[in-house]
Amino acid sequence: MERRDELAELLTDQDVETLRHLVNEGMGENTLRALTSDLAYLQAWSLAATGTSLPWPAPEAMLLKFVAHHLWDPAKRTDDPNHGMPADVETSLRDQRFLKVLGPHAPDTVRRRLATWSTLTKWRGLSGTFSSPALKSAIRLAVRATPRPRKRKSAKAVTADVLAKMLATCASGNLRDLRDRAILMVAFASGGRRRSEIAGLRVEQLTKEAPIAVSDSPPLPSLAIHLGRTKTSGADHDEVVYLTGRPVEALDAWFAASNDTGVVFRKVDRWGNVSKRALEPSAINAIVKQRAEMAGLQPREFSAHGLRSGYLTEAANRGIPLPEAMEQSRHRSVQQASSYYNNATRRSGKAARMLS
Repeated sequence: MERRDELAELLTDQDVETLRHLVNEGMGENTLRALTSDLAYLQAWSLAATGTSLPWPAPEAMLLKFVAHHLWDPAKRTDDPNHGMPADVETSLRDQRFLKVLGPHAPDTVRRRLATWSTLTKWRGLSGTFSSPALKSAIRLAVRATPRPRKRKSAKAVTADVLAKMLATCASGNLRDLRDRAILMVAFASGGRRRSEIAGLRVEQLTKEAPIAVSDSPPLPSLAIHLGRTKTSGADHDEVVYLTGRPVEALDAWFAASNDTGVVFRKVDRWGNVSKRALEPSAINAIVKQRAEMAGLQPREFSAHGLRSGYLTEAANRGIPLPEAMEQSRHRSVQQASSYYNNATRRSGKAARMLS
């Protein structure tokens, strides 16, 4: 309270608004959206589980209750209906559409929501017990008691062969086909860009580069994409990736039909009118699934993240060195990026073909 009173005396209303703006801009739209979503869930859970609003700071017992309600053993619950989240709490959260999973939460989801709770507590100038040995032990033992395979964001990677099938569905030349073709090619070829990066891409971020000379062929068009701050880069670091050849041509074809001003990828209505509004990130995901279905694939097996994992998987299949692929994908973690290489190598290696 002493620190909060001191800050209240020092900061004007305009100072507070400036800081709020910097927080919003500095953390990124997706992070802010996740933070808001987590806070809404935590508040709904607290009301359902205790009948009171979320406490600040939260006592350790309440944090442990949160773990017990979300990381439970399905096998144990068949014998003991009271195991895990109580039925009335579950019903309340489902009725409000906060709870969608049928079983226990993924450990990463529980950790993320506890981290959000901790962050918001600190922002209030308070300290919590989020680092207590009891809480860490409870999470570790709960995860060990109910092992579950980690699911990828996209069940299958959109590798070059899959991408070719999706692009074949964009052959009519209408506005929607031109847009979706450009989205798929740009997202993949630029290193597997995140759906938020593609949806929010603006013309000002694009810079024409000198054509790339190729022996016995016409020069290939080249384009730089200035990503600015990304999920894994620093706030003052401008990330740049490059497009060469067909993806640039696909983007130029979309621009020629839609007018290259403002937001790059925009909505196209049923009558073929191009909106001034940008696509939502969720629309990129919907486009990937729709094109997968049109290509005769199972849409539930593919998502926008499949373009990102597909880029690295394809790079591994083609023998492109990991550092070179990471320069384009902008992965900061070698461990994360190399997992795609390891999977591709193991799947086709001798150890996996001993009885082939």
